[in-house]
Amino acid sequence: MGYRIAVVGATGNVGREMMNVLIERRFPVSEIHALASRRSVGTEVSYGDKTIKCQDLEQFDFSKVDICLMSAGSSVAKEWAPRIGAKGCVVIDNSSCWRYDQDVPLIVPEVNADAIRGYTKKNIIANPNCSTAQLVVALKPLHDAAKITRVIVSTYQSVSGAGKDAMDELWQQTKAKYVPGTEVEPKKFSKQIAFNCIPHIDVFMEDGYTKEEWKMMVETKKILDPKIRLTATCVRVPVFVGHSESVNIEFERPISPEEAREILRNAPGILVVDKREPGGYATPVEAAGEFSTFVSRIREDATAENGLALWIVSDNLLKGAALNAVQIAESMIEQNLLKSAA
Repeated sequence: MGYRIAVVGATGNVGREMMNVLIERRFPVSEIHALASRRSVGTEVSYGDKTIKCQDLEQFDFSKVDICLMSAGSSVAKEWAPRIGAKGCVVIDNSSCWRYDQDVPLIVPEVNADAIRGYTKKNIIANPNCSTAQLVVALKPLHDAAKITRVIVSTYQSVSGAGKDAMDELWQQTKAKYVPGTEVEPKKFSKQIAFNCIPHIDVFMEDGYTKEEWKMMVETKKILDPKIRLTATCVRVPVFVGHSESVNIEFERPISPEEAREILRNAPGILVVDKREPGGYATPVEAAGEFSTFVSRIREDATAENGLALWIVSDNLLKGAALNAVQIAESMIEQNLLKSAA
């Protein structure tokens, strides 16, 4: 008994993680299909202890599958998600293409699982930006307790969020630092990423913010509460996997660090690591490969009347992408929104 699953973009970082997460979470799969562009047809990808070959997206019959997990970029999603949805297959899309469409629910299951029911308008569900996903998982229980009014967030985002070429560029530039004459010029990034920080992710907008920063603002409002004011500074850092966030939160009602710590400890998807000593906090190294979103450095922000400061870390390929997509599918099953497994 299980569901028929297609993974579009199966050769990419996130697509491969989707296959892994399905296995690790023992998702009920009766059939699995790895799909990619024509140039990747025949490429082998791992699914548990099996190896399967990628099929051609353009030739595949989506009427034969129940769920399509898609991580192939906005242009592919824009063209293919409506076509796939029209075949009766539910599309869970990881790109930014459908996130801001009023008829497409934007979902983080720990936060707004009930909103999944809106998927029937287009048969599409959107996955949020990787930085937004981990942020709202931590904000939700605090918002329920004391009502958040304003958030200031600075992100420290790993290169895997920009794809395999970005990871290769960091690796090559790092090696080149130790081998004179082998310097690698920036291609994926605007400046050298090795031993550097770049305060620029996605394109610049007219108001001086980048699109990544805008995404965090708009998505937090759509997922959590439209009244929350949020400002972000998004920075690319020379880390392979794992996004970190420094977050300052203002509340309508008083909330102490002790209260916040207890609330977060009991919240779904959160692991609190907060000892006030050297090493008593989470970093991307510990978060990589883990399903949890880690929260550390919980303390009072004395510059705000009802303020807290904290540190959030998560694996951007998992909670920020593949894991969240699979959790959406799991939530659909729990809510009986999918037809019975074959």
